Amino acid sequence: MIRPALTIAPDTPLPQAARLMATRGVKRLPVVEGDILKGIVGRSDLLKVFLRPGDELAESIREQVVARLFPVSREQVTVQVDAGVVTMSGVVRESRLLPVATRLARAVEGVVDVQCELTAAEAG
Repeated sequence: MIRPALTIAPDTPLPQAARLMATRGVKRLPVVEGDILKGIVGRSDLLKVFLRPGDELAESIREQVVARLFPVSREQVTVQVDAGVVTMSGVVRESRLLPVATRLARAVEGVVDVQCELTAAEAG
């Protein structure tokens, strides 16, 4: 056992927890808030995030990325997911938001990679 005990806070991002588990060679991490044990995260808990069904993941991308960045042109954006790889395609209004869309999509839990095939039709 490691002393002091290796723990994480409830708001620790999953990738950070996974990295900590991998680098320190532990199978489980207690989740604590102050002196109170809130739960335990295991390796299988972290893997479940990356096993999200494609349709669920696509819906998350539509809600968290497309609807927020491209409210006017969201109907022209297609989101497809295959084995955690997200492909966004279609035409949006502002090219400056394309890199932001890619970064935000990558941040959604369960996304392995993002292929951004969006093109911009600048409003004139």
